[in-house]
Amino acid sequence: MCDERIAFVYAVCMAQLVTRLQERLLAQVDALVADGVVSTRSEAVRLGLQRLVEEHRRQQVGRQIVDGYRRLPQTDAELAGLEASTRALIEQEPW
Repeated sequence: MCDERIAFVYAVCMAQLVTRLQERLLAQVDALVADGVVSTRSEAVRLGLQRLVEEHRRQQVGRQIVDGYRRLPQTDAELAGLEASTRALIEQEPW
């Protein structure tokens, strides 16, 4: 009963993506499945897409941060305070 419900949810609630892959890449994905890294090809594709989307989002945020500092650079006083804080943190390290 539970397996049927899971299959139904997948069929109704999840979009399907059809794509073509080079044989070499498909063999590498199949090796991931065989090694237990992922349970199915679909899981491998989902994880890869999730990572791609997350990486893109992080890059966008990084660019926005850089753009913000370019528009409003840190002052000398802020930088001096940052340097002092960094030195204090390093001095606290046990190395």
